[in-house]
Amino acid sequence: TSGLALGVDAAAHRGALAAGGTTVAVLGNGPDRIYPPHHRKLAQQIIEGGGVLVTEFAPGSQPRREYFPARNRIISGLSFGTIVVEAALRSGSLITARLALEQGREVFAIPGSIHSPVARGCHQLIKQGARLVETVDDVLEELAGWWSPPVVSTRQPSPAPDRPDLSGLEQREIAVFEALGYDPVSTDALALATGLPADQLMQALLLLELQGLAGSAPGGYLRLA
Repeated sequence: TSGLALGVDAAAHRGALAAGGTTVAVLGNGPDRIYPPHHRKLAQQIIEGGGVLVTEFAPGSQPRREYFPARNRIISGLSFGTIVVEAALRSGSLITARLALEQGREVFAIPGSIHSPVARGCHQLIKQGARLVETVDDVLEELAGWWSPPVVSTRQPSPAPDRPDLSGLEQREIAVFEALGYDPVSTDALALATGLPADQLMQALLLLELQGLAGSAPGGYLRLA
């Protein structure tokens, strides 16, 4: 569940679709308006994948700045937990985290560099008691009481350990996975190997973590499959 916005929102929707799941996009505008406009294809993929677009705004409503905090309360309300990936000290993400707490939901935060202004909001949340997230297992452990793992048929063989299933991943994620090894690789080395800018690299790494293909470790990231 996310907001169909640029960056991690779109990565969350695409990650759910790539994993064969369904995803919910909550809009800060009318149902007949897709914002940003170049996410029309992603919105269509969400619907075709069995997901939904949700909005409380009437058809014809254009996106407005004040609509997005209102939208975020629906995002947090629909979710068992809210993960804040990046947030400045004054950002809409912190508003969403506060709303999640008021709604009795769990709040998670991914730490970053102490020198990064967009990590300070996450660090503040962690100081206030949010669950620090390094891998997807941190989220699953916290939400263990809310879900049960799916039953997997033993008649369906799993991919061989040395040949992980990369179907459904975009070329960006595949390139990052192939640049990883079983020893930690720094983000600087990954950026050099893949040619990706920092924001796209971190989005790809997050998706690989959610798929169980990669994980963070002291010194960088490594393969888990």
